[in-house]
Amino acid sequence: MPVWVEVDLCDGCRRCRRKCPYDAISLVDDKAAIGERCTACGACLDVCRPGAICTDVEPRAIPDFIDHQGVWVFAEQRAGVLNRVSVELISKARDLAQERGQTVTAVLIGDRVAPLADTLIGFGADQIYLAEDKQLSDYRTRAYARILAQLIQAHKPEILLMGATHIGRDLAPRVSRRVGCGLTADCTELSIDSDEGILWQTRPAFGGNIMATIANRYSRPQMATVRPGVMEAIPVPGHQGTVVNHQLALDAADMGTRILETVKVANSGGDLAAARIIVAGGRGLNDASGFETLRDLAGVLDAEVAGTRVAVEEGWIPASQQVGQTGLTVRPELYIACGLSGAIQHRAGMLDSKFIVAINKDPLAPIFKVADWGIVGDLFTVVPELTRQIQAACDVMCEQ
Repeated sequence: MPVWVEVDLCDGCRRCRRKCPYDAISLVDDKAAIGERCTACGACLDVCRPGAICTDVEPRAIPDFIDHQGVWVFAEQRAGVLNRVSVELISKARDLAQERGQTVTAVLIGDRVAPLADTLIGFGADQIYLAEDKQLSDYRTRAYARILAQLIQAHKPEILLMGATHIGRDLAPRVSRRVGCGLTADCTELSIDSDEGILWQTRPAFGGNIMATIANRYSRPQMATVRPGVMEAIPVPGHQGTVVNHQLALDAADMGTRILETVKVANSGGDLAAARIIVAGGRGLNDASGFETLRDLAGVLDAEVAGTRVAVEEGWIPASQQVGQTGLTVRPELYIACGLSGAIQHRAGMLDSKFIVAINKDPLAPIFKVADWGIVGDLFTVVPELTRQIQAACDVMCEQ
């Protein structure tokens, strides 16, 4: 066994037993004993003051990654339209790159997407790797993964960021497998550790009940997918960058699949990540019909309707409209919270809203702690009156 106890040194303090995450340590005659469940994680070694617990396991050496430089972003686009999360990540990548003294690179893949490079440069990209081909007009996993992996292996970035979108969640794990590195999914926060200079990647865990911070010390690039709306997109006026055309040759085997037809499915909700005003509801709506009250208000405000996890689990609204740690992160100009208590998991998804209005009949609801304005009252009375007054004000303005 790689971990053992020097019985003569053990004082039976039980610290190792309390620290062991695998319940692999027991007491035999008031002395610690290592069981079969031991994984040699080393937790017990750190707390054994007499030095009675020993191991012959060599600490894993951290490789030298001096040849890996740069913060990369996969610039996602569909039909020539750049996904908003791409420029959000460019802005964040710029912050990370400045801390590391490195540059920001975007990888742009598609057909006739070169004009998008100007937008990426305008948000802070120093360099664009452009891969264009008619066969890349539609996203296909195998081809995109092959191109991105080739670029990574050739140029060795230190960090690679992708949006936690349908495409990003499909592409990221395949790329990480090809280049042999780790991946942290659905991050809500990224930062550089001041001591080691590595990327701290924070994401919700255990259903959003805790936040886990993950570090990748043993492989490069450090890969993470980031939820749309979490980072702020900040333009950099006058910024200059270069575009490098990536030469590629694709055949049918590289594509893997053929797209015969594209069918667009109507979405019952709008784009919450881009919404200027959001009207959100929770358990206080009672049922799906309660959201009709919110839709009336959203209609006069030209707003989008959202909801909490409870509303989604009850089937009152689709999952695409959920805001929170296990849903979307939004930052609208105005967020109107109706009949929701304001659990910490929901607040994490809307706390960056510029202004927050809370409507709840419980004056002690946690949502009031983060609201700029609060209305204590029955939402089924307050919201229709609010809708009526806003509509009346709009009618007067139209007449003028």
